[in-house]
Amino acid sequence: MSVLEFILSNKDYLEDLITRNTYHSNAIEGSTLTYAETYAILYNDNSFKIQGKEPREIYEAINHKKALELVFKNLQNNEEFDERFIKKLNETINRDIKDTEGYRTVQVFIQGSEHIPPESEKVPNLMMYYIYNYNHDEQDIFTKIAKYHIDFERIHPFEDGNGRTGRLLINYELLKNDLPPVVIVKEDRVKYFEFLRNNEVSGLAEWLKELDTIEEERIKKFGFNG
Repeated sequence: MSVLEFILSNKDYLEDLITRNTYHSNAIEGSTLTYAETYAILYNDNSFKIQGKEPREIYEAINHKKALELVFKNLQNNEEFDERFIKKLNETINRDIKDTEGYRTVQVFIQGSEHIPPESEKVPNLMMYYIYNYNHDEQDIFTKIAKYHIDFERIHPFEDGNGRTGRLLINYELLKNDLPPVVIVKEDRVKYFEFLRNNEVSGLAEWLKELDTIEEERIKKFGFNG
């Protein structure tokens, strides 16, 4: 049984993965929802009352779950990794928040980073080359994932949701290669951003490999035996 097949057939691990992934990825971007609040929103836990939260944060949680399900669906259907898929992923993340479509048409800046992403008119060409190179790159899987994650974040192709989209693409590639998905926790936010800021492919690759091993141990506790 593949990792993806196990995830989709094991309700407990599916909920665990989606909740952790959603909670931490959104928290990295500033969401103040707690883990329990995130679970309650995603799985309709009516016993848990959520008060004093911005509607945006609630939409972010729901949208991230739907975007992760889109990753699963793309892999299940063996669809191509292309610009259409990446745009759809980002639109799903931004639904009812910004309702953006396609690549950005404005200049964006990354908070806390000296790097300034390229002008918006360069994005379509950069993404075309990004997809082509991604689909023809056969280097070590963790090095590939790290390289293209950093490249994606430096291009910053969308007006909003680039970090969340990029982290979903990390797990897309891991699952495509029958490896457990990873969860970058909010406590490692600074470490993660340092890898991006310093364009440190080898360091990020090693770290993602460690995170993958950690997740492999966790998924085994839910009954996965590879």
